[in-house]
Amino acid sequence: MNYTALLSGRSPLDVDDFGGQFVRRDVVDMVLLHQALILGGFEKPFRYRPGNVNFRDSNLLDQGKQLLSFDTYWYEEAQLKADKLFVSDPVIKKGEFYAGLYYAKNNEQVANIQSIEDLSKLTAVSSSRWPVDWYTLSALPLKELVDEPTWSSQAQIVNKQWADFMLIHLMPVLGNDFQLANINLVSHPKWVILLDSSRHFVISRLHPDGERAFEALQKGLQKLRKQGKIQAAYRQAGLFPDMKQYKQLNVSDDKGK
Repeated sequence: MNYTALLSGRSPLDVDDFGGQFVRRDVVDMVLLHQALILGGFEKPFRYRPGNVNFRDSNLLDQGKQLLSFDTYWYEEAQLKADKLFVSDPVIKKGEFYAGLYYAKNNEQVANIQSIEDLSKLTAVSSSRWPVDWYTLSALPLKELVDEPTWSSQAQIVNKQWADFMLIHLMPVLGNDFQLANINLVSHPKWVILLDSSRHFVISRLHPDGERAFEALQKGLQKLRKQGKIQAAYRQAGLFPDMKQYKQLNVSDDKGK
């Protein structure tokens, strides 16, 4: 619905402003994928059906019953199925993706984090099904890491302060606040976490249009990269924060912790 609202009847190629209220990371993924396919010469129409069916979608891709995923995959996830999926060049390169620490507004312990050592008193929530997020949080000196598979439940857990924080990419157009129904979370104004992997589009090898779509996608992504449109889109959407304003909390020893 956010993607449809952003386009407002326009061609995906006409979208060059990603700073609006409808834009999240997955919406940027959808627009860039459409733009790349069209620029590469693949103009077949798509049908959309919303739903919380990530793992069903993955099975459909494996079987060739679904052409592609509009949601990018982490490199590690994509490589697990490289025999079934074409994996694109990186859309978000390794070292570019930062997430904010989101917490309930009145959680002063998170708000007052001064260094990574302060995490020893705090709990976070994520899902072990998300390898990069889980590995990143597991490497932090947390009091506890809660495993909850459903994203909306994670947000509710943080909102009720059953866990102190979760990782969500920044949303500058919304003042970096996240609000949904009775959930109201804010991001830390100083700290961000590096998710140190790359993100890629995947296309089914078994789908009849798979190879042709993949060739078009790769061509289109090269054109968008040369034009600087990929970085510009994700920067506007908040995935590439201004590191003059933020500091990386999970700096490794070899970077001078």
